[in-house]
Amino acid sequence: MMPPQPTRPYHHGDLRPALLRAAVEAIGHAGPAATSLREVARRAGVSHAAAAYHFGDKAGLLTAVAVEGYRLLTEELRGARDAGFLEMGVAYVRFAVRHRAHFEVMYRPELYRPDDPQVRQARAVTAVLLYGTASPDAGRLAAGAAAWSLVHGLATLWLNGNLPEGLGADPEEITRLIAPYLSIPEQ
Repeated sequence: MMPPQPTRPYHHGDLRPALLRAAVEAIGHAGPAATSLREVARRAGVSHAAAAYHFGDKAGLLTAVAVEGYRLLTEELRGARDAGFLEMGVAYVRFAVRHRAHFEVMYRPELYRPDDPQVRQARAVTAVLLYGTASPDAGRLAAGAAAWSLVHGLATLWLNGNLPEGLGADPEEITRLIAPYLSIPEQ
């Protein structure tokens, strides 16, 4: 008697999204550097060759994860842009907490192809939201980078469990508490 075959976690024609979901799961378990294309294929219930057909190699897979991450971040930022500068920072931290695997890949360009046209385009759309314009002047660029540095650092400290307990247990509320210390006039 043969053991039952594992059911495949994707439907025919839906392999690429299934592989991306498996990659996010694998990254969440082992981190982006330790994730392999072979492990992602195993998690998706397909052959390594099937995964390689869609992404070529691990860098191709992580490039797709980065693109998806920038698109998810863009959605999060768009949802907050009318609420003001502070809420954009809260949205950034919310994204990092909700989409940790994407966050960990996006800011590790040595793991993927940062010059990929889809990455460049997705990053550019996100940058417009982060800086408020496609062509920030020097002051807006510096202010945006300062604010981004604060919320990125805060998100990283939260994810790694390095914030003082006295700040509370809600990363969004911690952001609202800390971000005003960066006093940048809204432009």
